[in-house]
Amino acid sequence: MSRPAYPVARRDDSADDHHGTRVADPYRWLEDTEAPDTRAWIADQNALTRAWLDEVRARPAIAERLAQLWDHPRRGAPWRRGQRWFQLRNSGLQELDVLWSMDGPADEGRVLLDPNAWGGDTPAALAAMAESRDASLLAYATSAAGSDWMTWQVLDVADGTPREDRLEWAKFSSAAWAPDGSGFFYARYHAPPEGSEFLERNRGQLLCFHALGTPQADDVTVYARPDEPDWGFDPFVTEDGRYLVISVWQGTDRRARIHVAELAGFDQRHPADLVVTRPLDAFDARYDMVGSVGPLLYVMTDHDAPRGRLVAVDLRDPDPGSWVEVVAQGQATLERAALIGGRLIALYLDDAHHALQRFSLTGQDEGAIALPGIGTVGAVSGRPADTVVHFTYTSFTAPTAVCAHDLITGETRYVTEPSLAIDEDAYETEQVRVMSTDGVQVPMFLVRRADVDKPGPDAGVDVPTLLYGYGGFGIPITPAFSVSWLVWLELGGQLAVANLRGGGEYGERWHEAGRGPRKQQVFDDFVACAESLVASGWTTSARLAITGASNGGLLVGACMTQRPELFGACVPEVGVLDMLRFHRFTIGWAWVSEYGCAEDPEQFATLLAYSPLHNLWPRTAYPATLVVTGDHDDRVVPGHSFKFAAALQAAQAGGAPALIRVQTDAGHGAGKPTSVSIAERADVLAFLVRALGMEGSP
Repeated sequence: MSRPAYPVARRDDSADDHHGTRVADPYRWLEDTEAPDTRAWIADQNALTRAWLDEVRARPAIAERLAQLWDHPRRGAPWRRGQRWFQLRNSGLQELDVLWSMDGPADEGRVLLDPNAWGGDTPAALAAMAESRDASLLAYATSAAGSDWMTWQVLDVADGTPREDRLEWAKFSSAAWAPDGSGFFYARYHAPPEGSEFLERNRGQLLCFHALGTPQADDVTVYARPDEPDWGFDPFVTEDGRYLVISVWQGTDRRARIHVAELAGFDQRHPADLVVTRPLDAFDARYDMVGSVGPLLYVMTDHDAPRGRLVAVDLRDPDPGSWVEVVAQGQATLERAALIGGRLIALYLDDAHHALQRFSLTGQDEGAIALPGIGTVGAVSGRPADTVVHFTYTSFTAPTAVCAHDLITGETRYVTEPSLAIDEDAYETEQVRVMSTDGVQVPMFLVRRADVDKPGPDAGVDVPTLLYGYGGFGIPITPAFSVSWLVWLELGGQLAVANLRGGGEYGERWHEAGRGPRKQQVFDDFVACAESLVASGWTTSARLAITGASNGGLLVGACMTQRPELFGACVPEVGVLDMLRFHRFTIGWAWVSEYGCAEDPEQFATLLAYSPLHNLWPRTAYPATLVVTGDHDDRVVPGHSFKFAAALQAAQAGGAPALIRVQTDAGHGAGKPTSVSIAERADVLAFLVRALGMEGSP
């Protein structure tokens, strides 16, 4: 590959003094996404990337195949409120999912909200929804251009008539209706200064009550903690309407608090009169509200149980010594739970794939809910009075299906089977163990076509392999279907998915082992997985690509700067790549609990040692790289990717391309239109085909 002629990116003398260490930041001007110089740089970079990708002969065929496979009906798990049912659907190539209303879970129903019909230059997707207790009213939040900012609106469900209510500057919160339907609780921030909506730090969240038919200016703050500006609030009204339960969070730390207000006698004219108590008031463990029976709250926690357990907390005596353990910690990791049909439905992670289990409210094991195979359970829906649990299921080679489990008969059946016909026998999946640097075994899934030759002493196998990872924030990576991954397999490639430390596959201890000062262990795990793929004979470094998004983008950036010779191609997407300044923008401060902060001298040294932006060295041969981001990403601001790409292009030696693809009017990933997703995935796959020497692929 010949070296591209990169657009000129000027360097200036910007720098920060970190505890006596001067750290240059010559591309800081790229942090201002809307500045004319930055916009010109984006346009020039996109033009270069477009020209390079258009030379890939296989790209048109890849794009066509992606569109063919994407074009199949998809449905989420249906849910009930009052006598109405709701479901998100997509007919195949609809740009955005559509909300339907039905009389029953299997009925055809009617369209209630169709974002595709809203028009406008910037696409707006459904970001959140909340139905009133009788389902006569729906509060729904939209987000534009992939932003985390949400705007709440209200409509009458019976005829779809919109109300005048419009609430701005909400983020990171659901909504919960008052029992009488007079309005709802939601969380918002103060409006940021004009022009800084995608850069301003999000702090000082307010829990508000909105009375229907009134302007947002009249909304009353029912709970706020100006003494704790990093606290956020998520409201939940119990099924009986007796309590407002407030989940109190602090950044992305999994530890939380639960505060409660009784709603008896609640007066929408004086919502500030709510008295909030604090039954669980220490950020000492994870506390997730599951459901309630009167004053008894069922809570999922890792308090004294790193793999999770279920406890009953009596609000009349919430001291930990009085908790009743309902479901004890087991060998598998408890990921989440729900109170459905008078039972507790528990979702477990068993060796990095899902299992569903039933328990009585006293903790009696009522057996497993059968799943179609080794895969992932997505949404689980049902209410305390329901007799059926609905859930979605997927795997590496099976698109999402909707299943129903009858709590009376114990039968599990498909409600909606995958409409995309895939011969699962044509593919094989195995789980292997890789020895990491400290002797710990790290699991990794390998997926490939069944006709791909296996490695052997004389096999001469050199399979293009795509290694994916995340490894952070206690988030588990489980088997899931991706059209892009399926096309990769069809092209003859192998998919490897690593379950790195820092994730949540094996409980909080697995997370802690890759968090904060131990973050380097995550990169070591990923490198060990890459080395094992090469050593086993499956592939070579020249045919090995790595990819990841967000925290996974950091993973790719760190590994390619630490071990550039190990990889043939790298795709860091919407990555956290400047570890010294991430906390200065939008919600970045919330990640300090995961990474640390450069304002602390000891943590600064740790962050500087692996920060991808600060570990690019001149005249170094880096792998072929495609940086992917969106210019309206207000979670991981695009300045991370802009500065990294500029620095990589300046440092790159040899002919491997260092490209960046900037999607305009797009954010971190949520709410991305289908056509945009197809074009983006086609570009990524075309990049891999050319970078890994697969030009003979169709």
